[in-house]
Amino acid sequence: MTATDPPRPYRIALVCLGNICRSPMAHVVLEHQLVEAGLTDAVEVSSCGTGGWHVGDPMDHRAAATLRAAGYDPDRHRARQLDADWADRDLLLAMDATNLADVRALLPEADVRLFRELDPVRDAGGPGDVPDPYFGGDEGFAEVLAMVERTCEQIVSEVAMSSTLPGGQSGL
Repeated sequence: MTATDPPRPYRIALVCLGNICRSPMAHVVLEHQLVEAGLTDAVEVSSCGTGGWHVGDPMDHRAAATLRAAGYDPDRHRARQLDADWADRDLLLAMDATNLADVRALLPEADVRLFRELDPVRDAGGPGDVPDPYFGGDEGFAEVLAMVERTCEQIVSEVAMSSTLPGGQSGL
């Protein structure tokens, strides 16, 4: 990068197990909120799963329906799998402790945290996981969306207050 090149955006990746429920919901919501805040040039959002079962598939139909009902567009999503190429992200946010351990094992030098560490209503001593709604009913997807929306609001707020993004890249 030269002095005349525009600064690269801060890159956040959201990670769950199959990349069809939790992480794509967070991806869609975070991108939407960044657009509304006028921060799309500052942050690039992506998502992936630690497993490869669903690579290329659209989002789970229940996750998509929950997002659509809340006014989001889930249609562009296609599942991707975490691999060594994801090491170039500035921050990887895992949806649960198992995902966190898997990402850290594959990318030991990466900045990897639990997504809910940024949740403004999470108990400091409480569980840091976003529960996987895949094997449950519609109410689980609504619960995940509520967690995702408030956590993404916090992320956007921190990005908006950061004086170093995107050029300085010190991050969240």
